[in-house]
Amino acid sequence: MGAAGRRWGRRERALLWTVLVSAWDAAWGQLRYTVPEELPKGSFVSDVAKDLGMDLTALRDLGVRIASEGRTQYFALQGKTGHLVTAERLDREQLCESVQQCLLRCEVIVEGEMKFYEIEVEITDINDNAPSFRQAEKDLRMSETTAPGSRFLLAEAYDPDSGTNSLQHYELSGDEHFSLTVQEGPGGSQRPELVLTKALDREEAAFHELVLKAIDGGEPERTGTARIRVAVLDANDNAPVFSQEEYTVRVAEDVPVGSVLVTLTASDADEGLNGHVKYIFHKISDRASELFHLDSETGEISLKDSLDFEKLSIHELQVQALDGGELFDTAKVVITVTDVNDNAPEISVRSALREISEDTPPGTVVALLHVQDRDSGQNGQVRCSLDEGVPFRLQSSQGSYYRVVTSWELDREKVSEYNLTVQAVDGGSPALQSSAVLALGVLDVNDNAPVFAEPRYRARLAENNAAGALLLTVRASDADWGQNARVRYRLPEGRVRGSPLSSYVSVQAETGALYALRSFDYEEVREVRLWVWAEDGGAPALSSNVSVLLEIVDENDNAPQQAQPNTDWRFSQTQRPGTSGSQNGEEGGAWPNNQFDTEMLQAMILASANEAADGNSTLGGGTGTMGLSARYGPQFTLQHVPDYRQNVYIPGSTATLTNAAGKRDGKNAGASGGNKKKSGKKEKK
Repeated sequence: MGAAGRRWGRRERALLWTVLVSAWDAAWGQLRYTVPEELPKGSFVSDVAKDLGMDLTALRDLGVRIASEGRTQYFALQGKTGHLVTAERLDREQLCESVQQCLLRCEVIVEGEMKFYEIEVEITDINDNAPSFRQAEKDLRMSETTAPGSRFLLAEAYDPDSGTNSLQHYELSGDEHFSLTVQEGPGGSQRPELVLTKALDREEAAFHELVLKAIDGGEPERTGTARIRVAVLDANDNAPVFSQEEYTVRVAEDVPVGSVLVTLTASDADEGLNGHVKYIFHKISDRASELFHLDSETGEISLKDSLDFEKLSIHELQVQALDGGELFDTAKVVITVTDVNDNAPEISVRSALREISEDTPPGTVVALLHVQDRDSGQNGQVRCSLDEGVPFRLQSSQGSYYRVVTSWELDREKVSEYNLTVQAVDGGSPALQSSAVLALGVLDVNDNAPVFAEPRYRARLAENNAAGALLLTVRASDADWGQNARVRYRLPEGRVRGSPLSSYVSVQAETGALYALRSFDYEEVREVRLWVWAEDGGAPALSSNVSVLLEIVDENDNAPQQAQPNTDWRFSQTQRPGTSGSQNGEEGGAWPNNQFDTEMLQAMILASANEAADGNSTLGGGTGTMGLSARYGPQFTLQHVPDYRQNVYIPGSTATLTNAAGKRDGKNAGASGGNKKKSGKKEKK
């Protein structure tokens, strides 16, 4: 490379720093450039960012990169400058053997926009190769009877350069017996021939030394030489003759190494050494010399290495048949390699998402794929498919590109992750296939409200509970994920007997546990109905509610409210007992006034009578007193019964007994009117 660089002329130096950029072809979406071969690694090719209309910030933010089909990346993109530069040394002769126009292709992938742009870079030739002969020295034997004007085919020089940089003409130096003529061969090649211009005389000169020079058209020109030594022999008047001028053979690319591809046959009418024919390659490329072997005795051409249709499908060879007197004949051999389905399709993921929101609309691109098959014809025709039953489909794009797009809405609660298998099958028989797996996670969207475990909740709580007692726990679950599934509980505003609900009950926001904030009294509150709300952590949040019934259970927590006896309990005949709390002027009527009070009075009277019948009793009494007068005094009669309900609560009754001291004044309770005074204890709810 260093020597070649030093030999570059003014033209190559100009090409090194000047890149011919072709116009942007909007119809095909391609960028086309031209660069000379042998540029150092890192050499400037083009300002891709400028050609695509991108600034450097967009270049970084959109994830722009270069992708090539082959294993070797010949170009790279500089992120700081947006320049396309060479990533490897470009040798046109190595990259494009036997190809007139050398094109390298790559793509600019814009990941952020799911776009790509094709780039074609033409590698132009520089004069970095001199013509060369496969044999630096050539020995010829000629009979002294060889007639002047006879021609002898010389070895052709090979120059891998193209155009004017390739081989242009030959020159011969030596003596007066020989001259040089050049014939045009197949494909415009030049075939140098040695012409005998003056009769040979072995006695005069047994050997002749010649120099054949091959010259290319570069600036400066390059040359290659071969030395020719002509030995003068006795007469050999018959040259070998091939059975046919051109041999054509078709062979599959998977033919085993060592196989005989074709057998050449040439005959010579002479006898002995002059009639013995040997076969040699006269013109062959470097690659062909690695692939094919020619048996010099039998004329068999066999395979030394594996063929590859995708690299080179046609090989042209020239073979000479030489007799012992160096007379010869030349035949052309064309070996055509036919394609075999030996390459499976290749799937390359150019760009792909790793996660996608479940509310993504149908038609969203999630991956950009490139599919190719290096075989030809039907063997290279590729069909692509995607897993069935998934909400994705393949969409054919430009060239060999495919897009994977969503086909319907996703639901993370049903499927939270997809491993999509893309399968590519070629048209060969048997078909070859390959696959690629795309892992795609589904991101949650808050599309599910919390759901309570039960349609309603009910709990029983004994009254006189301790403040902070656990009432019950409500449970709600949310099908979403993460913050969207985090459930918190709350109580709405409400009132119980005029007081805020929040002063009676609270709910633990994280667990749903309901606690009593005060001690409940069955005689005040018998049940509490409330709603509990469950709300998730989404934005916006979703919620649901459930009804809760809290029943207060009664306990025997009220003992009978016993007052001190009244020392002045006597009353006049005009006074009559009344209901608890009766005052002068209140409702009239004889006591007892209901069945329960009557039963209580009877029980008291019966108890007093039993005491009077007891001989040890101190009660005593007179006729008509049932023994009660001894306890309560001689003035007591059944018509004047003391009010035993004085400050006494009778369980199961709404009445409270009192002495009704105000009635001693002789006021007639029975004649009084007015509203009854409420009990000293609140009525049970």
